[in-house]
Amino acid sequence: MKGFRILVVVAAFSCFFPLGGWAAAVPQAPPIPVGLDADMSSGSARSGEAIRRGIVLAMADINARGGVLGRPLALVVRDNRGNPARGLDNIEAFAEMKDLVAVVGGLHTPVAMAELAIIHQNRILYLDPWAAGTAVVENGYSPNYVFRVSVRDEYAGAFLVEKALLRGHEKIALLLEQTAWGRSNERSMTAALEAGGRKPATVQWFHWGVRDLSRQIRAAADAGADVVILVANAPEGVVAVKAMAALPRERRLPMISHWGITGGNFFKEAGPSLEETDLVFLQTYSFLSPPFPEKARAVFEAYRLKFPECTSVPEIMAPAGTAHAWDLIQLLALAIEKAGAIDRPSVRNALEHLDVYSGLVRVYRPPFTPDRHDALNREDFRLARYGRKGAIVPLSAIPGKDSP
Repeated sequence: MKGFRILVVVAAFSCFFPLGGWAAAVPQAPPIPVGLDADMSSGSARSGEAIRRGIVLAMADINARGGVLGRPLALVVRDNRGNPARGLDNIEAFAEMKDLVAVVGGLHTPVAMAELAIIHQNRILYLDPWAAGTAVVENGYSPNYVFRVSVRDEYAGAFLVEKALLRGHEKIALLLEQTAWGRSNERSMTAALEAGGRKPATVQWFHWGVRDLSRQIRAAADAGADVVILVANAPEGVVAVKAMAALPRERRLPMISHWGITGGNFFKEAGPSLEETDLVFLQTYSFLSPPFPEKARAVFEAYRLKFPECTSVPEIMAPAGTAHAWDLIQLLALAIEKAGAIDRPSVRNALEHLDVYSGLVRVYRPPFTPDRHDALNREDFRLARYGRKGAIVPLSAIPGKDSP
């Protein structure tokens, strides 16, 4: 275990906020650990914290009901800082942990892709609440130990292209990070355009840590594009928006972004440039317009009590990450109970054979099958934009913006 890792044990069973009033006392049996391998301190740390909060709240709810198999769940957090090498080290440490039943992943597709071999070598259940790369789930391993409640790029790319066309755009430029995630989106977006007899106006690439995207933004405008589809995380997304805002007003293009920008301090760091740019982005869930309001209200009350710095629903950071993590942990608990054991092959098999479950994000009918480890599809996608103070607001909740 390397010294530069952050290891935190969260005793989710020591304080709990049940959703239906105080329930049975938390059992005193040894806890069942679940790992979190995510960016907790770098450019996408808000995504990691949003996921952590969803896990903590779901565990508190489960533990207040008596835990699973008479044992509480507990969370162990390790910080990968968005770095694949750190992620590999984290998975190795988790593999050595007694009774560990699963690891929840983070935002970055490149980290997840780098970890797949060791995940399957050690038969570690990997629950994905964010990383969208199609190949994270369609990974070629059999049996497959990855289960996702999140966006899948194969669907997301087509969704973003469809929304661009429905919004009246004819010439679509792609601005993509040069990673497995960016390449996954390039394939799906190009295929979606080709299905309609089109091709991108231009495809522009950039690397992590880029500090200037003015050349790529100008290339999109020079190619005659009338919209830019952006695939970036928060740090590079800020650079892209600032480059767009720096163009003369008549040259600026609308931007439709994948949801990676919401995993960091994008709103704050983009600053006034965001007001000068027409930007919408992909989301799957909002506590402002949830599919099941009463359940969302109960989870928010637990959230507010556990994280008192959040005083209103619009202040929930990266809400989709929290909702996805909540649902994944609830599904994991159901699978452990169904398996009657915590050995990972048995729980993996149970996840493939769960019954219908009504979660925060949707009713899963069922969540997974032996042939399908993605729980969400295009029906779960929506567009949103930043509102006041950085609140993520679905377009359907903005008067006059309920459009494609």
